[in-house]
Amino acid sequence: MIGATSMKGIIVKGIGGFYYVSDGSKIYRCKARGIFKKDDFIPMVGDEVLVEENPMGDGTIYEFLPRKNQLVRPPIANVDAVAVVISVANPEPNLSTLDRFLVMAEKNRVEIILCVNKIDLDNNGHLKKLNDIYGRIYPIVQICGLTGRGLEQLKALLQFKKVAFAGPSGVGKSTLIRLLNPKAVVETGEVSDRTGRGKHTTRHVEIFTTDFGGMIFDTPGFTSFNVLEAEPEELQFLYPEMQQFRGKCKYDNCRHIKEPDCRVRLAVETGEISASRYASYVEQYMEVSQKKHY
Repeated sequence: MIGATSMKGIIVKGIGGFYYVSDGSKIYRCKARGIFKKDDFIPMVGDEVLVEENPMGDGTIYEFLPRKNQLVRPPIANVDAVAVVISVANPEPNLSTLDRFLVMAEKNRVEIILCVNKIDLDNNGHLKKLNDIYGRIYPIVQICGLTGRGLEQLKALLQFKKVAFAGPSGVGKSTLIRLLNPKAVVETGEVSDRTGRGKHTTRHVEIFTTDFGGMIFDTPGFTSFNVLEAEPEELQFLYPEMQQFRGKCKYDNCRHIKEPDCRVRLAVETGEISASRYASYVEQYMEVSQKKHY
């Protein structure tokens, strides 16, 4: 009998209790040792693992290496950056939803790249509005998934990184992933005429390796981020544009909601901070405060 072989790899997909592990040249269908289930440890796509290959070519995961980070929604690990995809039309951008995701990414201390897709449909000035609000905060790539415009700029930002692609359904995530890696088998869907929202086409998290150096997580739609995983007192630190005013309010423990002589609220009035971003901050602060209270 051929002896078992040990190797290091990364979980690229998990379906039906099996974890598919890539060592860079081959993908192994694996089961995790029972002790992990006993300890309530949940494997995630992106986990780096040690696998023992059996004579049949499958394997057993016997060790999980320490995680750099992990996201709960979606359940992925060891993310270097998040590429948030939003469209200028069909569906139109929802800034409140976008800001919720950006807060989640900030909390997990990952690099953020904002991808504005469907720029060929920009008939309402949404592209300028998005640039005005977010251009001072995050790198923005303007993309047309139909023509490939902006794709090379995006590739340069994704190179040699493990990047999670996320955003509302229908904005073109799957189309962009297919353009970035034509070998990837990704389903695409149209936007629902009735709701104006995208039809969910990605049913599980999966990693695709690109030919320009890098790995892409394809994640479920934005509905996975309905619950903010943040505390009220930390929320202000998840808005980068607020940090230049830290310590400049009248009160050291200012939450920037109703306190007098608040430098952040003054910055909103003077246009130093976007009014829509501040509105999202207040909305989120009230939500997480209420959640903590109950």
